Amino acid sequence: MDPCEVASKILRRLDDLPYKKTQPMRQIRRALSRDFRSKPPEFVLSVAMELLRQGRYRWIAYELIAAHPQAFRSLDAELLEDLGHGIDSWWTTDSFARTLSGPAWREGLIGISTIKKWARSSDRWWRRAALVSTVALNVRSKGGKGDVPRTIMICEMLADDSDEMVVKALSWALRELVAHDKDVVGQFLAKHDEVLASRVKREVNNKIATGLKNPKKHHADTKRE
Repeated sequence: MDPCEVASKILRRLDDLPYKKTQPMRQIRRALSRDFRSKPPEFVLSVAMELLRQGRYRWIAYELIAAHPQAFRSLDAELLEDLGHGIDSWWTTDSFARTLSGPAWREGLIGISTIKKWARSSDRWWRRAALVSTVALNVRSKGGKGDVPRTIMICEMLADDSDEMVVKALSWALRELVAHDKDVVGQFLAKHDEVLASRVKREVNNKIATGLKNPKKHHADTKRE
């Protein structure tokens, strides 16, 4: 099968869905992953690259790679940057970082030098990708076991970044680390108090104190229920 033809068929299947919702789209992706199970990694990567080239359903392309063990294990820094080329929104960036780059980092396929390179980028989305990649190190439900040193190292690099998309990602990265070492997170907040965005301090302190990002909102939602 020609990867370009396969990608075109996938796009038609997705486009033909009456409702563009995650669940029916993911059902198609899971069926594709079953069909691709015996395919070589080069084939899966080529199909994914073609989907990315078409500029639609990026997360489907990323999940196809993540669900194919050999394709995933073939990831390295250069290939990841090719796959991440064109990230230009919070959802494309987070899909890339949570599905591919973060797990690849956690599994030792790339080193911290790659993540630090992204953290120094002039592109806000690559800086966000660096922070969101730390999430895979710390979310237990996704295989994270907690990695305080590497998470804090990346957070240190972006503590004074004022870009809204980076600020939100910094808050997220620190909140995920609270479950593993809230004292270190508290020390980080104190150390960088003068440069941290108020959102980061508020949300992370809430997480440390209550286990929730926005306890007042949670309380209001509970009362409505």
